[in-house]
Order: sequence, then C-alpha cells, then structure tokens
Amino acid sequence: MVARRRKCAARDPEDRIPSPLGYAAIPIKFSEKQQASHYLYVRAHGVRQGTKSTWPQKRTLFVLNVPPYCTESLSRLLSTCGLVQSVELQEKPDLAESPKESRSKFFHPKPVPGFQVAYVVFQKPSGVSAALALKGPLLVSTESHPVKSGIHKWISDYADSVPDPEALRVEVDTFMEAYDQKIAEEEAKAKEEEGVPDEEGWVKVTRRGRRPVLPRTEAASLRVLERERRKRSRKELLNFYAWQHRESKMEHLAQLRKKFEEDKQRIELLRAQRKFRPY
Repeated sequence: MVARRRKCAARDPEDRIPSPLGYAAIPIKFSEKQQASHYLYVRAHGVRQGTKSTWPQKRTLFVLNVPPYCTESLSRLLSTCGLVQSVELQEKPDLAESPKESRSKFFHPKPVPGFQVAYVVFQKPSGVSAALALKGPLLVSTESHPVKSGIHKWISDYADSVPDPEALRVEVDTFMEAYDQKIAEEEAKAKEEEGVPDEEGWVKVTRRGRRPVLPRTEAASLRVLERERRKRSRKELLNFYAWQHRESKMEHLAQLRKKFEEDKQRIELLRAQRKFRPY
C-alpha cells in the first residue's frame, strides 16, 4: 500500500487535471519562469441539428478559459497545428452572429476584461484535429515573440490610446463622406417613391411638402439660450436642503423680533412726545 501511494505521488500532476466533458486540456505558461500552468479547454465546434451557426463546423475550434494575456497570442500558439484563418474572441459563446471585425481602430468597443471564449477557424479540418492532440505546455511569451506585462504593458496601452490626429481626421472624413452619400441616396429614393402607390394602393406621405425652416442666426441663438437660462434659474428650488430651510426660518423670525423691538421703542418715543395716534 505504501509503495502504491509513492507511485501515485510521483505521477505528473498535470495528468490529474480534470477536463470538462468533451473538451481537451492544453496547458499554457506565460513564460519559462512560470511554474504553474494555465489550461485552455478546446473542442471541435459543433451545434445541434436545426441550430444555425455561421462558424464552419469542421474547421472551427472552440476554446474556453482564454486569459487576458493570451488573447493576442492565441493565433500564434495554434499556428503549429495549421494555418489559422481567423480568431474571434467573445465574452460568451455566440452561434447566431457572424464574426465581428472592428471597423475602426479609433472607435471600437472596450475589450472585455477577464477570461473569454474564442472561435479559431483553420484553413483545413486537420488543424482542429492537431489542436485537440496538443500536449504542451505552450509558452505565450518567448524571446522571439515577447509579450509585455506590468508597467510596460500599461505604457504601451496608454501610447496606443492616444490617436494620431491626421489618421483620425482621415477616418472621420471618410466616414462622413460615406454617410452623406447614403443620406443622399435615401433622399433620392424617397423623392422617386413620393406619390407613387405601392402594390396595395397605399401612397407614402412624407414631410417634403412642408415649408423649410430658416436657420437661426447667432444673435437669435444667444437670445434663446439666455431665455432658457433665466427660466432654469426661476425654476430652481430655493433652500433645497432641510437645514437651509430651517436657517432661513430662524433668520426670518430674528428679523421680525428685531423689527418688533424697534417698533416698541418708536411707539414709546411718540408717547413721550404726545404724538402717538394709533387711530
């Protein structure tokens, strides 16, 4: 019994890592200095019959437990299995929508913090089979492909967050040109369809017949803003807080007492001068 226990203790601890049902575990390490391994859980992407999915069934690898420091290196880590066509990272599994590509490097949603899931599409189905057979551990940061961490990553992220003004201007101008062209096409189409009945005989009514509104001048805009400011100031609550209300009441009572005492003194003075005539 003792020999059996020693034999079990000498076994590689990675062999005892349980994997979710139907998944293969791929150990990864951030660098060679790291002792413990992190595990990616992978399986071939598949859906139930009748479920729609735009991901290629035989060429897509579904990956769970992707850490934040591995998101940019995932394609390189799996490139040994075959040519990677695309890698899509998401907060949670999503079967109905197609892969999302960022339209702009300046206007894009913030990356999802924490662990994510990934859909890795290979050029050939053999890439999925090779990825399921990986033993590892795979190194995320190597000498040829170092991954920044700590303060170096913060500095790099800050530098990337400051956009180039010229590149930003070009992208904004391109977007506005495309937007203006789209609006012009929609207006031209609406003008063509104006007064033309549809298949059921209905005629679409638009606002095109209304008199155009004259644009405001700068002086008129300033007058409107000043009028709005005065209106807001009148609507502001006086003595909003309870302690301010109490203090205003106490101050009002003190003023009334002071005035009462002044009136008493004035009446006494008038009586002494025989000039006090209350009626």
